[in-house]
Amino acid sequence: MKSTSGNAGGAQKKKMNGYVGFSNYPNQVHRRSVKRGFSFTLMIVGESGIGKSTLINTLFDTKIFPDHEEMPPTAEPIKGVDITSMSADIQENGVKLRLTVVDTPGFGDSINNEDAWQPILENIESRFDAYLAQENRVNRSKISDNRIDSVIYFIKPTGHCLRAIDIEFMKRLHTKVNLIPIVAKADTLTARELEQFKAKILADINYHGIQIFKPMSDEFDDPETVTDNREILSKIPFAVVGSEKYVDRADGTSVRGRRYPWGIIEVENEEHNDFIKLRQMLLRTHMEELKDTTDMVLYENYRTQKLLSMGHVQDNNVFREFNPLVQLEEERRSHEGKMQKMEAEMTTVFQQKVQEKESKLKQSEEELYARHKEMKTVLEKQRSDLDDKKKRAEASARPITPMEHHSAPNTKSKKKNIFSGF
Repeated sequence: MKSTSGNAGGAQKKKMNGYVGFSNYPNQVHRRSVKRGFSFTLMIVGESGIGKSTLINTLFDTKIFPDHEEMPPTAEPIKGVDITSMSADIQENGVKLRLTVVDTPGFGDSINNEDAWQPILENIESRFDAYLAQENRVNRSKISDNRIDSVIYFIKPTGHCLRAIDIEFMKRLHTKVNLIPIVAKADTLTARELEQFKAKILADINYHGIQIFKPMSDEFDDPETVTDNREILSKIPFAVVGSEKYVDRADGTSVRGRRYPWGIIEVENEEHNDFIKLRQMLLRTHMEELKDTTDMVLYENYRTQKLLSMGHVQDNNVFREFNPLVQLEEERRSHEGKMQKMEAEMTTVFQQKVQEKESKLKQSEEELYARHKEMKTVLEKQRSDLDDKKKRAEASARPITPMEHHSAPNTKSKKKNIFSGF
């Protein structure tokens, strides 16, 4: 084993001199995966009667959804959006798949569809919350994963552009799920109308900044995979036709499709619709990428925002190496910052206490001044009353002249009466 390259901070690349066997690890993973089986959760969103159940049954070539029973005329329609789930264990070439399809009956069927997206968004986030709660348990040996791996959104084939409900729904959910828009019942449009309709849909998606799932290639992909990804990208949004029935062609062979007076629309014919490319991307080539994107991108983003909103803060110091001098300097700065903060807080508290004390002293001073003024007023009044009494007493006690003596023979008795009170 020879060293070919290396760097000081990372692992060195080594060249093997012989075969040791770890290159067989992918085969081990394959055997374990086949033994355990896989799970895939798919949500379908669209108006009633747009062909959701038919397309799912066509995609998996089995009766995932039973035939719909016609509602009697007197039956009340569904109010609002309902969330229903259907699970099935299917097997192909020894590989087991636990498929869960989440339907959204009632979406877009009301007169007012302003908040039709809300129950769907809440359902997706509740699945994230349930998975997060399981991750935080002490015993995590059995974690049930029911997160939505992909959402197929059925666009009504109007031939014009995206409706307000289409844009609002995709804007609300594109950061929470792998969004795959498709044009349902594509056989109602001509090839020219379909091409123009797709261009308008992509223009609206780009204008509103909506993120949809697109297969990407990297340096590890072979030329055939790169070519397939380009072909799939060229078909987005997929224009599909679903049918569970088989029709006979002119050559006597039976194919899944729909018969019209002018001919036959074949479901699995790429010249007629994009069903093959949708199934290839969804099931044959990018199922694992859809699950990985849900787990490592969409869920991680939601988890981060959720924990931050709950007050959790990531301590990045745990995940990096430290230079002791740098660490001491950072601790010193942190300590100084804390001390300055404490000093500022203490100064603020002291100033508040001083202001409160000054306010109380000023209030006491005002109360004392008011009492003093009141007492002074009372004393002044009492003094004034005493002065009046004194003047009256002095006026009554002055000497009697001879004239007053002759004119008042009863003066002695009056004087006696006057001074009788003293």
